[in-house]
Amino acid sequence: MEFHAILRLVHITGFAAWFGTIFASFFLLKTLEPGLTGDGSQAQEYRVLLMRFIKLETKVADVAVISVILSGLLLAHFYQGWSPWVFTKIVLLVLQIALTMGYIVKVIQRITYPCDALQYRSWYRLFTISFSMFAVVLAVTFFLR
Repeated sequence: MEFHAILRLVHITGFAAWFGTIFASFFLLKTLEPGLTGDGSQAQEYRVLLMRFIKLETKVADVAVISVILSGLLLAHFYQGWSPWVFTKIVLLVLQIALTMGYIVKVIQRITYPCDALQYRSWYRLFTISFSMFAVVLAVTFFLR
């Protein structure tokens, strides 16, 4: 197998894994919502489960993001060249990471459980940011290029 094909495989697989971790988190949080916004004893059990999941999910997402960045940079350097589209994609990925991490630090980390449904909706705003940025990156990559 040639190096270009391996890099593309790593890049696409990393992006899919990153996207998949976001979907898995969304589905888990949707499932846990009644328990995390309900009574205190169940909320603490669900909170422990959520924190454990986030810890594991973060490990997978970190590896996926790093593989996307490194393989993307290698693809640009060796095969695609440093075009304005490459720089646009880099800016979009940095923006996605910054918006997501900023929102997590500013809003999500401050949630205590049990919480009310209005506060829990902050999670859904985080997913809106993530999915919107994924859509923009995919649109630029596949349709505007």
